[in-house]
Amino acid sequence: MIFGKKDHLVGLDIGSSFIKVAELKVTGKGIVLHKFGMARTKPGSIVEGRIVDMPGLANDIRALFKSQKIREKNVAISTGGHSVVIKTINTATRPEKELHNTIYSEAEQYIPYDIDDVNIDYQVMGESEFSSDQMNVLVVAVKKDLVAEYIDLIHLAGLYPKIIDVDTFALQNVYEKLPSENLEIITLLVDVGASKTSLNMLKAKTSLMMRDNVSGTNQIIEEVLSRFDVTMDEAEQIVNGEANDIAGKESVQEISLEIAQSWCSEICEVVNTYQTSANDEKVGKIILSGGGVFVKGFKDCLLSEFGDDISIMNPFEALIVDKKKFSDSFITRTGPLAPIAIGLALRRVDDK
Repeated sequence: MIFGKKDHLVGLDIGSSFIKVAELKVTGKGIVLHKFGMARTKPGSIVEGRIVDMPGLANDIRALFKSQKIREKNVAISTGGHSVVIKTINTATRPEKELHNTIYSEAEQYIPYDIDDVNIDYQVMGESEFSSDQMNVLVVAVKKDLVAEYIDLIHLAGLYPKIIDVDTFALQNVYEKLPSENLEIITLLVDVGASKTSLNMLKAKTSLMMRDNVSGTNQIIEEVLSRFDVTMDEAEQIVNGEANDIAGKESVQEISLEIAQSWCSEICEVVNTYQTSANDEKVGKIILSGGGVFVKGFKDCLLSEFGDDISIMNPFEALIVDKKKFSDSFITRTGPLAPIAIGLALRRVDDK
């Protein structure tokens, strides 16, 4: 059966370049990859995390579900970027019934929006390392208009949004299921998407530092547009290696390397900031995901800065995969793009 009918969800990752969908199945042997598919979105459908072309995007989602023959209508989706604020706060230990009002009161000072304009959720992370009378609480605030936007999109696509997660948490969810990872080692998860990079510093399932920035593979396309007399479609073809006659291959590689080096610098800054604040406690490994992993020079740049412990996430390692349905080449090509969708598909209705 597929996780039990009542709480089964399909993971739907709605990115500015691709939509990815994942459905999992539970067997006696473990969690099985049942269905996975992805489709490119039309340029400009999503800009800076906000939906611009809702009818077109809803149509793309419907088409993807149809192509993958997915009948389940309940979905888990996620969002991120500047409209989402994630903060760990320290507060006095108190009963659960008193905590709600306290969190809302204390969270206001950390949120750059009117408190009435955001939805707030929180989770107690445990006792503070500084005092047994204090506890750490992870607070997430998302702008209400962004949530409403995505709910409208999902309904327009004929689906039901049961969970709206945060990209960073979905990525962490699948990382924690990977059998080969030692969760006790301080790890930085880096997801470089088209228009956003998410960073999450973890130890033993606890997030130590989170950050989103506007870096992404779209920077390469934008730079090609600025340097050559081409259209947006032509720029995408050039970056994808489909039209090297318009711009020299070496020129595109040079642009890609420059931007990859800027990503590397941003990651170095985050690592250095953490290690300084944590009394030089060392980051043990960095795990990459997202379309940025395919940019030539990116991983090499990180290797030169941090040594050998840089890897690319393969979320399918957490699952049982039928090689007859999903070939090795599919897994290699799709793995770095799939973690958020897989992480969402692992969620259940009424998860906290």
